[in-house]
Amino acid sequence: MSIKLQYTEIGTVKAIRGCIVIVTGLANCINGQLIRFGYGTLGMVVGFTHDEAQVLILKESSKIRTGDDATASIEPLVTPVGKNFIGRIVNPLCEPLDGLGPIEPDYTAPIFPESPPILDRQPLNKTLETGIKVLDAMIPIGRGQRELILGDKMTGKTTFVTDTIVNQKGSGVVCIYCSIGKARASMAKVVQLFKDRGCFDYSIIVSAAASSTPGQQYLSPYVACSLGEYFMQRGKDVFIGFDDFTKHAWCYREISLLLGRPPGRDSYPGDIFYLHSKMIERSCYLSKEKGGGSMTFFPIVEILEGDLTAFVPSNLVSMTDGQIYLSSQLFGEGQKPALDMGLSVSRVGSKVQWSAIKALSGPLRLEYLQYRELLRLSKLKTSGQSDEMKQKLKRGAILTAILRQDKDSPVCQEMQVLIFYAFNKQYLNDLAIDQVNTFQETCLDHVQKNKPEFMALMRERRKLDPEVEKMLDEIIRVLVTGIVERTLAKANRA
Repeated sequence: MSIKLQYTEIGTVKAIRGCIVIVTGLANCINGQLIRFGYGTLGMVVGFTHDEAQVLILKESSKIRTGDDATASIEPLVTPVGKNFIGRIVNPLCEPLDGLGPIEPDYTAPIFPESPPILDRQPLNKTLETGIKVLDAMIPIGRGQRELILGDKMTGKTTFVTDTIVNQKGSGVVCIYCSIGKARASMAKVVQLFKDRGCFDYSIIVSAAASSTPGQQYLSPYVACSLGEYFMQRGKDVFIGFDDFTKHAWCYREISLLLGRPPGRDSYPGDIFYLHSKMIERSCYLSKEKGGGSMTFFPIVEILEGDLTAFVPSNLVSMTDGQIYLSSQLFGEGQKPALDMGLSVSRVGSKVQWSAIKALSGPLRLEYLQYRELLRLSKLKTSGQSDEMKQKLKRGAILTAILRQDKDSPVCQEMQVLIFYAFNKQYLNDLAIDQVNTFQETCLDHVQKNKPEFMALMRERRKLDPEVEKMLDEIIRVLVTGIVERTLAKANRA
């Protein structure tokens, strides 16, 4: 019979400062070490001196009092991971919150591992299809990329994450939605959307609600990364949305002030940059020798009155592969998604796009920005407009209508090719804006009923060739002609 020896130390609680407990009497300490108190209360070492250890409370099952025992074994904090977590809602300790019973893990994984080294990675070359037209066309996202989402409160930041998750149905991508400090009512909307769209077939939710302890809010994104790494190391593609890092930074600032660490800019501790960069670096596209899996991150940051130069946003901009900036002004004008083309960028670029979308969307960004400037000038101009200006304004309005998209309604890549092809070939120039909207709403049903072979052909080739273009011309002509005829018939009846 084998005997397992375990080294255990017993310390004593010296002081309690909110979510921080000061423990004395521990001869050995490591950062991230698990500490147990009585009746299932758990903590983690977040700092230590020669005489005492600073412990962050993660789960408080019973009230901690001065003089209580604190038990430490030399083991780092780990989290259970495995395929059985798909379809479940868990807290940052991976305990179920959905009332569906316990979860059987495959094994436990470290919460703070080293990120994969450069030699274990490969360049990004596969697109992550978000289903958001303006994103797929102008800010393409690659699998393994880190793309920051910035915006004021109530500008549609969470929608970018949820729409991307909805669009992954059937793609084989495992999705993790990490909620940090969100209200339960907001979280309930996300859960209901996932249930309605069948997202739980391939998704996990890690939730640290606003009412949870600062320790759990601090831990939640790391646990989401560890769950994602389980699938990435097995060759799967993973998408993680963090909602949001602003509240995570607030939580860490609170913990640091309780630890007595000197505050810096905006009262944040100096290691806030390290805190996020160590986590962000875990996103990657592994080499074929390591399984070829990937992990894509969409961290969300809430800014105040469009201030991109605040401490946390500017830190995260420097460590990600691009940013999506959502403008409250555009949102107020009804342009949704309210993506600001001038301040949004993807540093991976168009090398991960479909060849067809790359060819069609190339000039769209410049054309849209020119239209926005022309629209601003036309409002200032008091005299009449030239025919050329009217034509440019109408084409810009059509492009704006094409890029507008309702929430929870992602558009597949095949339909994006069809829509942008129709715009490029000027099939939509003679249509009114409401007719352009009708064109977009009916194109998928029309193709599925009349040209189902187009979907398979486009998905296979992903580029424009004579056969594909001929099919596109035929589909678009029939669609546009039908819309015009129905409009005329409706006008005649009126």
